[in-house]
Amino acid sequence: MKVLKCHWIFLVLITALSILWYSYITKLNGGGVVSNPGLRGYIRITPGKPYQFLDIHNKQCALVSSSGQMLKAGLGSIIDKEDFVIRMNNAPTLGFEHDVGSKTNLRVVSHTSVPLLLKNETYYFQQSASTIYVMWGPEKNMRHDGKGRIFNALMKMAKKYPGAKLYAVTREKIQDCDNIFQNETGKNRMQSGAFLSTGFFTMILAMDICDNIQVYGMINDSYCRQVNHKRVPYHYYEKSRIDECRMYEAHEKARRGGHRFITEKAIYARWATQRNVHFKNPSWRL
Repeated sequence: MKVLKCHWIFLVLITALSILWYSYITKLNGGGVVSNPGLRGYIRITPGKPYQFLDIHNKQCALVSSSGQMLKAGLGSIIDKEDFVIRMNNAPTLGFEHDVGSKTNLRVVSHTSVPLLLKNETYYFQQSASTIYVMWGPEKNMRHDGKGRIFNALMKMAKKYPGAKLYAVTREKIQDCDNIFQNETGKNRMQSGAFLSTGFFTMILAMDICDNIQVYGMINDSYCRQVNHKRVPYHYYEKSRIDECRMYEAHEKARRGGHRFITEKAIYARWATQRNVHFKNPSWRL
């Protein structure tokens, strides 16, 4: 009798836990069971409907660098013919169509560049509503508890422009990227004083959603050591700023707070030998 009573108590507990779990899952999906969770590292910023994940896949993608290498490249028409075009931050196409094209399907945006998008919010979030925006940043700026300054600003845009496709890189995905950096370099990102670049997050995302990636305008890790390398602006749309190689070298040597652009390029080269990643203008010898 005592054994039977324990058995019934066990069944009641299992049933209760099952009900609680089902309620939790349906709540995550706004009332329905999750059937297609998508890429759980990228979560939509939208009021009232939490836990919507980025769910896209493309066979052929173009990843367009913001580098001054794109100036006078004349690759605009080729880029626009790609199935899916990825750009970074607020890199403009207007006035640069001949070199970089005009098609933009997705932008990966740093927390530091979000204010630049907000200055022209009607263009980015209304006129370009078909573009997907994936924002990344540290927890202090992207937290969801009302204390994340950048996340709060993006949620405001999501309410104001309900058609905008705004996503945030999750804390877990950012940690995963930190782990990838450490596995590739043997260095802890934070202890080494490095910040991952928007390019790093963009390359990770591209490999998550694309079968084949054509990268335009990105130099390799040895380019700046070449005696006759071409001197170009760090960004193709900021002609008066410091040149690209000087920027890369300054960041690579920075003890704290630097992007390891050159180290990251060496990582991309290794990935390219394992994945369908191809570099154009300049081309890379892998």
